[in-house]
Amino acid sequence: MITMEHVNKTYSGGVRAAADLCLTVPSGEIFGFLGPNGAGKTTAIKMITGILQPDSGVIKANGIDIAKNPLEAKKQIGFVPDNPNMFLRLQGIEYLNFMADIYDVPLDERKERISELCSRFEMEDVLRDSLQSYSHGMRQKIILIGVLLHQPSVWVLDEPMTGLDPRSSFLLKTMMREHVENGRTLFFSTHVLDVAEKICDRLAIINKGRILFTGTIDEMREHLRKDASLESMFLELTDNEE
Repeated sequence: MITMEHVNKTYSGGVRAAADLCLTVPSGEIFGFLGPNGAGKTTAIKMITGILQPDSGVIKANGIDIAKNPLEAKKQIGFVPDNPNMFLRLQGIEYLNFMADIYDVPLDERKERISELCSRFEMEDVLRDSLQSYSHGMRQKIILIGVLLHQPSVWVLDEPMTGLDPRSSFLLKTMMREHVENGRTLFFSTHVLDVAEKICDRLAIINKGRILFTGTIDEMREHLRKDASLESMFLELTDNEE
C-alpha cells in the first residue's frame, strides 16, 4: 500500500508542484497516475520513492514512513524511472549484480531470478554487452529486470512502456496484473491513455499539483459523461483547469 497525507512541495520561484496531495493506493489493484506535462506527476513519484522530500505531509509505503525510516521504506519499493540512461559503462550483467548487491539478494537467488527475468524479456544474449550499446527499449528492459530482482511488494513505474516493443509491452502488462493478483501494490504513470483505460483498476488525474479525480473510470463517467472515453474525460477535466 502507498499513502500520501496532505503532501505539499513548492520549488524555488514559487512553482507549487504538489498541493495538499491525499492519496491511498491499496494492494491488489493497478493504479494509474495521469496528468499533462508539468502537472506534478514526476514530483509526486520522486517523493513516494524518497528521491525528493516534501515540504510537509506524510508518505508511507506498506505503513512505513519514508521520511522517518527511509531505508526500510525503500526496500519495499521497486522504482522504474522515466529515463533508463544510467550506468551506461556497465555490462548488463554487471548492472544486474549491482542492483542485487544494493538489495542484498543472495547469490543463488539472484542467479535464478536473473535467468528467469532475462529469459522472459529475451535479454540473455546481450548481458555481456555494455548498456551504452543497448537501444532505448533494451535499456528499459534491463532497468525493469534490475528493479524486480529483490521482488519488491510495491512497484512504482514512471512511463514504463516507453520504448518497449509490442511483445515486451504485453509481457510487462501481464506481469503487472500478476503482481496485483498476488496482493501487491502497483502505481504507474503513463501518457498512453488507451493503455490506462484497458488495464487500470483505479486512477488519479493530477494537474497543476492538485488531484482532480480519484476512482474508477466508471465513476468518472458518472461525474462527467456516460460512455465517454478516458481520453475525452481527461481532456475535459484538465482543460477546465487551464
